[in-house]
Amino acid sequence: MNLRQTLAALPRDARDTLFMLCVIAWVIAPLVRELPVWTSVAVALLLLLRGTLAWRAKPLPGRWTMHLLMLCAVAGTLLTHRTIVGRDPGLTLVILLLALKTLEARAQRDAMVIFFLAFFSMLSNFFYSQSLATAAAMLLGLLGLLTALVNAHQPVGRPPLVQSLRTASTMALLGTPVMVALFMFFPRMAPLWGVPNDTMAGRTGLSGQMKVGNIAELALDDRIAFRLRFDDAGYRPPQSVLYFRGPVLTSFDGREWLADPVREDEDEARRRFTLPAQLQVRGPALRYEITLEPSFRPWLMVLEATAEPPALGTRRPYMMQDLQWMVRQPINELQRYRAVSHPDFTHGPLEAVPALRTFTTLPQGMNPRTLALAAQWRADPQLAQGGTMALVNAALQRLRTGGYTYTLEPGLYGEHTADEFWFDRKQGFCEHIASAFVVLMRAAGVPARIVTGYQGGELNPVDGYWTVRQSDAHAWAEVWVQGQGWVRVDPTGAVSPGRVGQFQRLQAPQGVLGNAMGTVLSPNAAQRLRAVWEAANNRWNQWVLNYTQERQYDLLRQLGFDSPDWQDLAAVIAGLIVASALGGAAWTLWERLQHDPWLRLLALARARLARAGLDLPEHTPPRTLAAQALAHFGPQAQAVADWLLRLEHLRYAPSPTDPRATLRQLRRDMRQIRWPVRQSPTP
Repeated sequence: MNLRQTLAALPRDARDTLFMLCVIAWVIAPLVRELPVWTSVAVALLLLLRGTLAWRAKPLPGRWTMHLLMLCAVAGTLLTHRTIVGRDPGLTLVILLLALKTLEARAQRDAMVIFFLAFFSMLSNFFYSQSLATAAAMLLGLLGLLTALVNAHQPVGRPPLVQSLRTASTMALLGTPVMVALFMFFPRMAPLWGVPNDTMAGRTGLSGQMKVGNIAELALDDRIAFRLRFDDAGYRPPQSVLYFRGPVLTSFDGREWLADPVREDEDEARRRFTLPAQLQVRGPALRYEITLEPSFRPWLMVLEATAEPPALGTRRPYMMQDLQWMVRQPINELQRYRAVSHPDFTHGPLEAVPALRTFTTLPQGMNPRTLALAAQWRADPQLAQGGTMALVNAALQRLRTGGYTYTLEPGLYGEHTADEFWFDRKQGFCEHIASAFVVLMRAAGVPARIVTGYQGGELNPVDGYWTVRQSDAHAWAEVWVQGQGWVRVDPTGAVSPGRVGQFQRLQAPQGVLGNAMGTVLSPNAAQRLRAVWEAANNRWNQWVLNYTQERQYDLLRQLGFDSPDWQDLAAVIAGLIVASALGGAAWTLWERLQHDPWLRLLALARARLARAGLDLPEHTPPRTLAAQALAHFGPQAQAVADWLLRLEHLRYAPSPTDPRATLRQLRRDMRQIRWPVRQSPTP
């Protein structure tokens, strides 16, 4: 006997229980990575135990066993989270209680509790991810739970699950307009919509510090950092334009670079020792829109250089002295904003000021060979006369011709990172190269700093968006030049021109799944599938996750509201409720009119005879009605009797003519013939 026959031979209770357990497992599977390991193992064992009991028709555990298991669940939650209040401990406890409840599902009331907990667990997935994949998985979970719920309300017989699925699908389709209306017009309240993660655990991306080697780790992360769309859809920017500015790092302790801690709202005494931005833009502007993924960092990604604040709804971005745009709260949900940038710009002081000395400091006793090389260059009359750019060109020429290589695996650097790069290893990723370059420049007396961000991108041919990934994270340098201010220098381009000139990236080793897909699909087919999937994800982000209150008000403006607010939203919702009620009433009336028109005509004739004093049962056929009318009213009912016989003939001996035309004629004749009326009693 195969598995299908075995399942068909199971008792209905066992079949329904196994189906419910499969749906529950599907719903909580995405939460496994958010749950403690012991919780996932315990839930799996409990569901497996319940399935085994159903398969073998064994009795469920007793009350005391369930009490003991529940106490263990609460104790485990308290020991793990130190509380049972909050998102993570609450989810842990709910998932455990859901699994435990399946072991005492003895009545329909218990099944309803299980369904309630399962629906709550399904919604809990959106606390951690609101991606398209999560939504699609939970839609299947919703249909499964609705199917199990419909099936539970059919206690008699053995209805097939396909029938319950059909009913559940119909319910979901009928509820879709209500869901869409509520999504579009229900006031957006941040705590209930787009619930962010509580911590930054497990997140990768740029940070306010750079330890030599950590950006190379980002090259292994293929997740999307943000998407970009230019207003000019046909614009194809040169690679030199696609520099997205992030944290600027100025302080170096030998292995780690740190950002300037001075913020816009700090006291003026500290700000006096920082350099003003002095940004001057010129030339044509690039107008674009960015959709930024949650980074849990307070900075906005914009192209260099952006003079005006990005349009970010109610948030007010501000620019630091190093041209980095910030917001006061970390970006913990999807953000979409517009910006205007000018690739041609200058910034920073044009003449030497005391504050520039900060950008020439180096830790004592570190990188002695690099310091010696810088001293040798300063002593060279030709380089000394050429100024800053001569020193910069000398360093770039050394990178081009000195046998340096660009790699993700340069090995572990020791204490003197710049010395090891320039003289020993001669290989590294962008942060190794940029760090060693800036150290050399500072040692030569040139003010220099590191800029981190993203460089490059990939055009998605499906939707026209440029996709920038974490693997596009990059580090470059800025040097100060007399009369020019801060000037960008990307030393990585000297080692690997393809990295910043031809959109070439070092590819991380593929895993087992990637290798398997490579054997099944051609590279072009895999690339097309990826582009389609990412375009679909982008649409989901744009139209669902980024449907903010501002976009909601824009929709109301399109509907004719001049200055929309929450009262207008309430009015729209009230109008939708009234329209829904009227639509329901119209549907009911339409359904009533869809009953058999022949039966309606017969019922109308019976009602007229009843008003005249001849009250007969509803099941009385037309011929009997005609006979009873003649007997009760005499010859005056002859026309009525003839009409009833014609009605019967239409039903049971239809003529070749169109029955609908005959029915319309009978309806007209009914209004024209004279029906009997009730006679007043004789005094």
